[in-house]
Amino acid sequence: MTQVPLIDRFQDYIREKGLIPAREKILLAVSGGVDSMVMLHLFVRCGYPIGVAHCNFGLRPVEADEDEVVVEKLCRELHVEHFNVRFDTQAEIDASGESVQMVARRLRYAWFNELCVKYGYDKTAIAHHADDSIETFFINLIRGTGLRGLSGISVTNGRVIRPLLFASRKEILDYAHANRVAYREDSSNSSTKYLRNKIRLGVIPRIREISPVFGAVMTANVERLSLVSQFLNRQIELLRREITTEEDNRTVINLERIDPELPRQYVVYEMLASFGFNADVTEKLNRCLDRDDCVGHRFYSATHVAYTDRRRIVVMPITPREEIEITIDEKARRETALGSSITFERLEREDLDTLQQPANIALLDIDRLRFPLLIRRWREGDTFIPFGMEGHKKVSDYLIDEKTALPDKERQLILESEGEIVWLVGRRIDDRYMVTPDTRYVLRITRLEIDSIII
Repeated sequence: MTQVPLIDRFQDYIREKGLIPAREKILLAVSGGVDSMVMLHLFVRCGYPIGVAHCNFGLRPVEADEDEVVVEKLCRELHVEHFNVRFDTQAEIDASGESVQMVARRLRYAWFNELCVKYGYDKTAIAHHADDSIETFFINLIRGTGLRGLSGISVTNGRVIRPLLFASRKEILDYAHANRVAYREDSSNSSTKYLRNKIRLGVIPRIREISPVFGAVMTANVERLSLVSQFLNRQIELLRREITTEEDNRTVINLERIDPELPRQYVVYEMLASFGFNADVTEKLNRCLDRDDCVGHRFYSATHVAYTDRRRIVVMPITPREEIEITIDEKARRETALGSSITFERLEREDLDTLQQPANIALLDIDRLRFPLLIRRWREGDTFIPFGMEGHKKVSDYLIDEKTALPDKERQLILESEGEIVWLVGRRIDDRYMVTPDTRYVLRITRLEIDSIII
């Protein structure tokens, strides 16, 4: 059977998915790697109006500069409008405490959006392909993100399109070689430091040994899961209309209207997810609903509070002065409140590479803590011993000394153990709970702004 040329399948896929309506200008994200260079080649051959955006993250100084040169040279040869930016990625990592991948993603997508607005591009094209989507399936399977995560990478996401999702990595490489498309190899692709590469280089080759048609089968499976997810989203919206009501800036989930044949736990999760409640919080709420004394208990997302009221769950925005109290037990993994996601990880002291951490990460000696811990807003009169100091200091004075803006003061959280502040969240730990040479186990707590989190 004759294989349909990649360029024909490329055009068919764009038409089938409605990715590029007539007269739209497309900004291509081109790194210099084979995927994005083939994408550029295909767009030029098909005659679409395009521009190219290239990011130099400065993490591989010599290689990154060479990537930049190759992309710029090709764009000049093709007479394609070209934009280049250099990020101080390491400085951003040090300041935010985020991972390399998270910082790089946030920086580049913000820049792509700026270019689109400034120069009139309608969409940004990213060169993700079918193998990337399969890898994402396994990553999300391991992380436990639910059905939506198992549907792989979406073809569209706002102003972002992915016109190569139909093609495998092998097909893209074959096209590059057949058409003499120049590209650069990223040395980090061979490193097993990152989870994606561990799956790409370790897990998937083993599965292919068992099933040579694994790629095609998984691509079809991911496509089916995507369709199931679309169907489920529609049904959830219909269900939402049946069981929720709006009352004075509050959303009321009427539990008695849920069909007894439906899994209540999952329905509650779906109703709350749109308000930013994660699976850990909704699991706690569902356990509470199974108890007779579950009235008036409060649960928090970054922006909303949900409280139980007999056979109802009432959801409303968190007000600037609303009291927040979140209990943290020894099994806690993640909580959200006031625009922050706070994650908890337990480590052995010897597993720490360094004690130097950005302010959004706290390292605490677990043996000095008394669970349950409590996350709450700071109050007038609160004191702690800032790390490196000997005497108590008022939280209010500390925030003044740090020149903290009023909105940030109002959102400031503290973490306490048996009435003692152990961390002024996102700023400074208490000296009494620091990690010492005698520490055996460490509680590493990371605070991230919700806007910086990639799901």
